[in-house]
Amino acid sequence: MRVVVLCGGESSERDVSLASGWSVARALLERGHEVVVVDPAAAVPLLAGPLTPGEAVERSMVGEQPPRPSQRRRLRERMHAALTAGFVLDLLRDAGMVFVALHGGWGEDGHVQALLEMAGVGFTGAGSAACTAAWHKGRSQAVLGAAGVPVPERALWRPGTREAPRDVKRLVTAGPVVAKPVADGSSVAVHKVDSFPRLVQVAAEVHAGEGELLVEPFLPGREFTVGVVGDQVLPVVEIELTTPVFDYTAKYQPDAVSEVCPARIPHALATRLQDLALRAHEALGFGSGAYSRTDFRCDGHGEPMCLEVNALPGLTATSLLPRAAAGAGWSYPHLIQRIVDLAHPARLPSPAVPR
Repeated sequence: MRVVVLCGGESSERDVSLASGWSVARALLERGHEVVVVDPAAAVPLLAGPLTPGEAVERSMVGEQPPRPSQRRRLRERMHAALTAGFVLDLLRDAGMVFVALHGGWGEDGHVQALLEMAGVGFTGAGSAACTAAWHKGRSQAVLGAAGVPVPERALWRPGTREAPRDVKRLVTAGPVVAKPVADGSSVAVHKVDSFPRLVQVAAEVHAGEGELLVEPFLPGREFTVGVVGDQVLPVVEIELTTPVFDYTAKYQPDAVSEVCPARIPHALATRLQDLALRAHEALGFGSGAYSRTDFRCDGHGEPMCLEVNALPGLTATSLLPRAAAGAGWSYPHLIQRIVDLAHPARLPSPAVPR
């Protein structure tokens, strides 16, 4: 069928999304689909297509640093216009399926999914409600904790609007802590912080005045991630770090970090991590037609804590979900086809009832 791949977008993960989109396009062509690649935030949204099996597809690399936020408003204006009217919306409506390879921002917080739902367009991944639930780390951790998934203690601060809350100061005093935007992805602007003056500096550096900053204790133990595709839990991946935190550079530059799958851990720990990932997937409303990736880090006693659930995890050549799929014996094109097969068909609006 004809599949439109949505990638790029307006978020800090724009480069990652473009790389994912081109990788997905190659896999879909290999599986025999016709492909159109669209970046709804670009000045010229149609990047390629329609492409037919056998045609070459360019490769896109992820830069060492995420894009600057200065152009984000313009990108959002273009993206909104493209997804609500004109030929891009026509392309989406005429497609057999839309593969959402957007990461972060409107692509992962539920905005794009809501627009596609209202337009009656079938698409891959979670629906708007689940994306919204997972995107805000503070609220999602509250849901996960209530569902029995262990999460670290956390405190929220909106710098520039008021003095730091008492809980933030207490966590920093007990330190060290990890500070990051409460709604962002790809470990953008994640910092290990040892003092309150440094936390104030970090808040200014990451433009946290535009949103909330999440502060939680630094967990010194091992780091793992677990993918769920539909109702199948993939093998555990261990992320062996050479840096204090798994930041943007470590995630997307080759050989910056070692990722081991299946993780070399006791069977009981692997089973527990997989059970917790599936529980988190379900608690946030991800149905059998969605996929997710849940990140864990262990405390000083070796107990895993859930950091976040990713509604649209990266699909680049070096991303963690494809690494987990390979650990299960799936090729990359097979993973992409599985995601397409899980997707719901177009949700067409009900016809109006005559009065």
